[in-house]
Amino acid sequence: MKQTLTVPRANRLIVNADDFGLDPDYNQLTLRAFQCGVISSATLMANMPAFEDACRLSHEHALLGRIGLHFNLTHGAPLSPAILGQPAFCNAQGQFDLHLSRSALRLPASAAQAVAQELQAQWQRCLDQGLRPSHIDSHQHVHNLWPVAAIVARFAAQQGVPVRLARNVGGNIGPLKWLFKSALNLRIRWLCGAAANRVCTPKDLLDGFRPAGVIEVVAHPTQLADGDFGDDYLPPQQSLERLLKQTLPGHQRIAYSEL
Repeated sequence: MKQTLTVPRANRLIVNADDFGLDPDYNQLTLRAFQCGVISSATLMANMPAFEDACRLSHEHALLGRIGLHFNLTHGAPLSPAILGQPAFCNAQGQFDLHLSRSALRLPASAAQAVAQELQAQWQRCLDQGLRPSHIDSHQHVHNLWPVAAIVARFAAQQGVPVRLARNVGGNIGPLKWLFKSALNLRIRWLCGAAANRVCTPKDLLDGFRPAGVIEVVAHPTQLADGDFGDDYLPPQQSLERLLKQTLPGHQRIAYSEL
């Protein structure tokens, strides 16, 4: 009888490429990284010019189930009207221009409602393209802002999808930041659960950190001259694939939907 080898849960790795939909060139780069097996998932920016192109590629190349929502409150124009009237989030030209302190603990009711409506609009635009996001993270880590985190986590719980935890591996996380991130991640887990319990960048791996458990590596792939893939977080000509194999050997790359 043929035996099926099961990879322990602790040896599972999500390599997620952020910013899918940013522009056509980056979409093609993301697609090639998928096809080469370097990344296992990506998150999509619903308000960017190349969003529909990214959705088309996802359908044509069987990426459905591997694409999440990269919730955006910092770049481009919003998809919903209420947030346009919130000066902490948008400027007079109708563009995102975030002016919310990283230490903010609450939002006025009108601002919280506007953020929730924008999140719904970005999610719905994905659905309208036949793409149901597998998970939620955010552009420039806006869902790590304490009051935004609660909105995103509650929405994710309603949709039955996980949320990326705040980065909790690395050498630049001091005691106060560690306490804040720990509290934030506990809150996210309590509100909606989370699949990956360690979140890091490729640079954290390069610096010698070896996280345990289910790991998410937050990637921003680049194209190297020899056809290999680097990353915005890495030195020039450092291969992302070689780094992953050297630092996390035996880890099976999966998408959030496969946990």
